[in-house]
Amino acid sequence: EPQTYRVILDIPERARQLMVEKLDPPCKTMQYRQALAIGLAPGGVVRGWVRSTCGESIEILRAQAGVEPKGPYNGTSGGKHRPLSEASKAYIDKHGIPYGSW
Repeated sequence: EPQTYRVILDIPERARQLMVEKLDPPCKTMQYRQALAIGLAPGGVVRGWVRSTCGESIEILRAQAGVEPKGPYNGTSGGKHRPLSEASKAYIDKHGIPYGSW
């Protein structure tokens, strides 16, 4: 997708609470959720999850990013993005970009 987005995310208190709460049942490798994952999707959709190596991810935020008016690379590239790799281009040509799937 030839857009550059920006967003400021407020990590909710719920994320902190989930990360200090012991896992039940306990995980063999850790007792707590210790990862915060941020996912970026086409159209500027942003989602965040608290995760551990065991169990499922828990969604803790969803946001909509805005288009960055300076463009890619903070405006230093003349509005140009790096070209896609051949593998990425072939995948997009075959499958398209899944707008709205999030």
